[in-house]
Amino acid sequence: MKKLLFILITFLAFANVNAQILDPVKWTTKIEKTSDNTYVLTFDGVIEKDWHVYSQFTPDGGPLPLEVIFKNQEGNFNLVGKAKESKTKTAYNDIFEVNETYFQRKAQIQQIVHVTNPKVSTIVAELNYQVCKEVCINLEKKFTFSIPGAAAVIAVPKVAAAVASAVETDTVKIDSLAPSLGASNTVIADTEKVVAAVPKSATQRGLWSIFFIAFLSGFAALLTPCVFPMIPMTVSFFTKQSKSKAKGIRNAIIYGISIIVIYVLLGFIVTWIFGADALNALATNVWFNIIFFVLLVVFAASFLGAFEIMLPNSWANKVDSQADRGGIIGILFMALALAIVSFSCTGPIVGTLLVEAASKGGIAPIIGMFGFSLALALPFMLFAMFPGWLHSLPKSGGWLNTVKVVLGFLELALAFKFLSNADLVLQLHFLEREVFLAIWIAIFGTLALYLFGKITLPHDSPLTHISVGRLMMGLLVLTFTIYLIPGLWGAPLKIISAFPPTMEYSESPNGVGGSASSVANIILPEGAKSGPHGIVVFDDYEKGLAYAKTVNKPIMLDFTGYACVNCRKMENNVWSDAMILPILNNEVVLISLYVDDKRDLPKSEQFISKTTGSEIETVGDKWTDFMISKYKTNTQPLYVLTDLDGNSLNKENPTISYVSIEEYGIWLKLGISNFKK
Repeated sequence: MKKLLFILITFLAFANVNAQILDPVKWTTKIEKTSDNTYVLTFDGVIEKDWHVYSQFTPDGGPLPLEVIFKNQEGNFNLVGKAKESKTKTAYNDIFEVNETYFQRKAQIQQIVHVTNPKVSTIVAELNYQVCKEVCINLEKKFTFSIPGAAAVIAVPKVAAAVASAVETDTVKIDSLAPSLGASNTVIADTEKVVAAVPKSATQRGLWSIFFIAFLSGFAALLTPCVFPMIPMTVSFFTKQSKSKAKGIRNAIIYGISIIVIYVLLGFIVTWIFGADALNALATNVWFNIIFFVLLVVFAASFLGAFEIMLPNSWANKVDSQADRGGIIGILFMALALAIVSFSCTGPIVGTLLVEAASKGGIAPIIGMFGFSLALALPFMLFAMFPGWLHSLPKSGGWLNTVKVVLGFLELALAFKFLSNADLVLQLHFLEREVFLAIWIAIFGTLALYLFGKITLPHDSPLTHISVGRLMMGLLVLTFTIYLIPGLWGAPLKIISAFPPTMEYSESPNGVGGSASSVANIILPEGAKSGPHGIVVFDDYEKGLAYAKTVNKPIMLDFTGYACVNCRKMENNVWSDAMILPILNNEVVLISLYVDDKRDLPKSEQFISKTTGSEIETVGDKWTDFMISKYKTNTQPLYVLTDLDGNSLNKENPTISYVSIEEYGIWLKLGISNFKK
């Protein structure tokens, strides 16, 4: 009886340990022949409730997108297009500041291949993906497709099947990690939960922001030399040509609606041609960010007076001739004529809006064009209803060109945001935080000088004095410029936090002269770097362990990922707390091990894992295997406090994950207290 009881307890203990090795996605595959030498490979995934897998098209700079890698492609077969996906969801991620795209409950990936080598008998494919709930897991699964065959597939998962099989019957352990910080903006089970997790839903917030930016841009376009003079001319035409006031108002309303239809149609065409997902993927691609940068610089040069971007005159003449037809058709052509004639002023604004909307994906270009055209159309409708208001309009003059120049400076500043995106993805460090801010300071400083009349441009009227409005605008821009300057020395600049690179991506991550951190003046130990909030951090276990032994401090292992959302939330919300930060700075040695580090290990250091049987080829593989073999889990974030021999200091709760400040602080203090005993 005692032996039986011992065996039962041992079994339960082993099951509890292995229950932390999670595999929330179960994959099945098949291969189908469509024509001679052409096949469709299908990966079908069933995702456990509340977990989600990120799409191939989730933007760069956010969570880790899914990748389909074919191991034996060269000389054997060609891929026909990009892998197609089943239905996905999109939600705004306020940590990475992107609209991430992901699968829930089910995922299907299909890739068409054309076999060119008649001797090849198998296709070896690998899925690399990130699956998240309160924690994240980076997984790699290998599959072998037999040719020909209707479903002859052998799956070789990165995490051994024997270990992963225990997952299906026990998920209690991971559920206990539910955070008290509040629901993640990205971990949602259905559309209703988005509303609960993020005010007005993350997706709606992104679309509303696009709408309001577009509406303000449309209002700015109204105040340009190409559009503003058209308001009294067009309204006077409708009121004089119409037989009654009611008919004049009706025609003006039709005219306004026609303007909206034209621009919304433009947004629809852009979305239809590129597709919602493809547009989003293109907008976050390095080369397209560079193209957007060049495009916005061209738009800015046009607004500043270097040249005018105009559509062919023949277009305007043909459309204008149709406007004489009368009726609704004639009014529609009048609206089209306005769009063509005013293109030199509205074109750069519309182009910028479409570029910005592209980065949001989905129907954002349509929403953007609706907001822009609504602001453009409203004055024509309102002044037709109340013609007396026309007398209150300011007269056309040099101030219209000033508006155009101000827009040019804003276009130029925005352009460098796209160049910064490309630099961040490539990690070139050409446009680090200080350089970006210096460029913005130069742009807005020059704009302030222009508004104060110290600089004139080619199309400016002679300026004998500046108006009160221009003076107030100049003071506002000068104030903003001065606000930017401390950012060069490490100030956070929270007003524009979404635009410049982060403090970590800079020449002085701790701020020049130590202004941003109490550890800024400390000489970093060999192998260490400055991490979040100026914490000294190692990214190599051996180097961190050696340093910990020299200073006789406990080690905090931080199993993390570059694309781990909740890892960033813990760093931003918990590590920054006044109770936690001094502990991480002074009482432990922090070692951050990135499980999604794709750098290849030297051939001499690559091996086959004894725990999972998988090939350990990259730095991330190494730390993942270390985490699984040592701590019997594969989730991030994961924190472990150890002594100098690698033993856990918190016996009852050796590891901790995504938790509250209070729980994290208690856990830290208990482990450090045990180290000092």
